[in-house]
Amino acid sequence: MRQEGTGQATLPTSGTEPITEATRSGVTQADPPRGEPAHVGPSSAEPTHVGPAPAEPDQAAPAKKRDAFFDNAKYLAILLVAVGHAWEPLREGSRTVTAFYTLVYAFHMPAFIVISGHFSRGFDGSPQRVKRLVTGVAVPYVVFEVAYTLVTRWTDDAPGRDISLLDPLYLTWFLAALFIWRLTAPLWRLVRRPLPLALAVAMLATLSPAIGKDLDLQRVLQFLPYFVLGLQLKPEHFRLVRRRAVRVAAVPVFAAALAVAYWAAPRGLHRWFFHNDSAVQLGAPAWYGPVMTLAVFGCSLVLVACFLAWVPGRPTWFTALGAATLYGYLLHGFVKQVAGPAHWYDHPWIHQPLGALAVTLVAALTVTLLCTSPVRRVFRCVVEPRAEWAFRRGGEGGRAAA
Repeated sequence: MRQEGTGQATLPTSGTEPITEATRSGVTQADPPRGEPAHVGPSSAEPTHVGPAPAEPDQAAPAKKRDAFFDNAKYLAILLVAVGHAWEPLREGSRTVTAFYTLVYAFHMPAFIVISGHFSRGFDGSPQRVKRLVTGVAVPYVVFEVAYTLVTRWTDDAPGRDISLLDPLYLTWFLAALFIWRLTAPLWRLVRRPLPLALAVAMLATLSPAIGKDLDLQRVLQFLPYFVLGLQLKPEHFRLVRRRAVRVAAVPVFAAALAVAYWAAPRGLHRWFFHNDSAVQLGAPAWYGPVMTLAVFGCSLVLVACFLAWVPGRPTWFTALGAATLYGYLLHGFVKQVAGPAHWYDHPWIHQPLGALAVTLVAALTVTLLCTSPVRRVFRCVVEPRAEWAFRRGGEGGRAAA
């Protein structure tokens, strides 16, 4: 369970954006930079306000319009997270499923983390930001770490499994990682070469099998460059990958990537995209670690750019769902856990092409439903708790951030 592939995230990816009933914070929503709009439209980097500008200093500031592009990207990424988890029991004996699984794992969490880093640029360690981090990330981490431990005592037939807040279980690793990454955000704005430094940290992490499982630090350090890259990206960088030429080029790139994934399927190379083990733990010489870190980083970034190139920039039927991906991320894991004891994968036809297609559609539908308003109303108390009783008056409300 604790060595499960990255799911997450995402993923989960989770602001200071206006929170409405229709658009609650999601996995990749986070604190936007001070002085910049929460979301920037595809054709302008200037803030877009809803309603008139304040006429008096004490008049409330108008809400800022969300960028549909980022909400669309978050929804599509969480869809791939759920589908990837649903494919795991189908990989054995199927080279094709393993190839698609490898392709998806090469970019879905990196995409989440890059966007999370982009919207973490405003984190400055102020009391208001820290409060949002605690209520939006730390509290859900504790709640779902306990919940998944209790559930998996049954689903994994492990009645003695301890509740440990230091050893993230299943999907909760992303919340622990996001908490650590965001705390370090001010540091990465101070150093001269943040991305090369983050890559060096990730490369060194692959050399050490002794890092241990505390807070899943191996994965935290190996995924760190994607978060730091997101911190460096500006709105115009995202607009570059949304040009028609990039969308067209993405077609052969993804086709080539799928072909390589098919070749790599029987060789177990997909495990490098999980980023949760050192090179030695993966059965490779230690020097493979730094080399593969750079190779995987380059491969993932190309696929992330291709994925973002295909993300619609206009509002769609699923745009509002993209603002609540934290719900889909944290809740779909319970459905996946029940699948084992319920013997959903025991039917032979499930492992046939039509069965794999059915599993894909069910996973997509499930995570979509988990991002809808009725589900958010039920679980808001644990996913987006305000916890006003725990804080002094005058701080910002805590909303999910990732």
